[in-house]
Amino acid sequence: MSVAGLKKQFYKASQMVSEKVGGAEGTKLDEDFKDLEKRADITSKAISEVLCKTTEYLQPNPASRARLTMVNTVSKMRGQVKSPGYPQAEGLLGECMLKYGRDLGEDTNFGGALVEMGEAMKRLAEVKDSLDIDVKQNFIDPFQTIVDKDLKDIQHHLKKLEGRRLDYDYKKKRQGKIPDEELRAAVEKFEESKDIAGTSMQNLLDTDVEQVSQLAALVESQLQFHKQSMEVLEELAGRMRERVNKAQSQPRQKRMPVSRPSFDYPEDSNGGWNSSAASSSYPSSAAPSFNRTSSRQKRNSTDQPCCKALYDFDPENEGELGFNEGDVITLTNQIDENWYEGSLRGQAGLFPCNYVEVMVPLRH
Repeated sequence: MSVAGLKKQFYKASQMVSEKVGGAEGTKLDEDFKDLEKRADITSKAISEVLCKTTEYLQPNPASRARLTMVNTVSKMRGQVKSPGYPQAEGLLGECMLKYGRDLGEDTNFGGALVEMGEAMKRLAEVKDSLDIDVKQNFIDPFQTIVDKDLKDIQHHLKKLEGRRLDYDYKKKRQGKIPDEELRAAVEKFEESKDIAGTSMQNLLDTDVEQVSQLAALVESQLQFHKQSMEVLEELAGRMRERVNKAQSQPRQKRMPVSRPSFDYPEDSNGGWNSSAASSSYPSSAAPSFNRTSSRQKRNSTDQPCCKALYDFDPENEGELGFNEGDVITLTNQIDENWYEGSLRGQAGLFPCNYVEVMVPLRH
């Protein structure tokens, strides 16, 4: 740096110390310039903040966003043209549904529904990827250009203006000790920087039409995204309704109870089990078998109409009869093909026919 440059830096530093510590007043900028600077500053902050929040809107997961940035940087260093995209939440959900839907089997109602919904979620992820691309091209990139060029230029000119103001104020205070030509040159440079800074800020404010156009492009991209998403979801909702109707129309599968064997073994004189007597009661060539009391034998033991509960039934409405699996219910009437009327443990009410097995039928 030249001697003149060093002297200039010393002048600016001295003036700054005088203003910060000593309370000296510097040259005041006019109100129009201050108003212009204020509006340009707000516009700069708005563009920078909206740009940041738009990226967070498109890529809400900060960890995935940071990982993607790192991967893209490495890809550029390696000369790779294509880099992986942001992992959309819809795509991750779709992959999960597809996996378990195929594990369950597409022939099952739930498994098939998971597969259909998983495929729809993958389509939504593709729609979201298209939104990312459109917003980047039509909104983020133009705004980023403003940040990288226009806003940096404004900051550069304002910083230069402040430096020349400090140099001018230092020389103005020492008028008489500083040559008039040097003072005149300082005034001219200060006014020149003020004009350049004002012009750059005004140019930024004059481009508000372009900025509004870019906002309109953002809205249009979002509109297309929601339209395409609605088409995918409406189609999926129709398929889900069909599956619900199909499932409701199918009869409920009955779980037939397994009859429990009873063990009848002879006892010895001490009340224990006599293995020799038990083995002698069967032919030597045949394996021991169990004596089972069939439901038909039980039916023959009483003439009163009754049925046996195949499952637990919890009454949901007044007038219904609740019971547990294995209970024997006395039948009093059949209301229709779906409902019986009966009694159990002093309680009477209605219950569904497909929950019981008739042991002794009603007499007509």
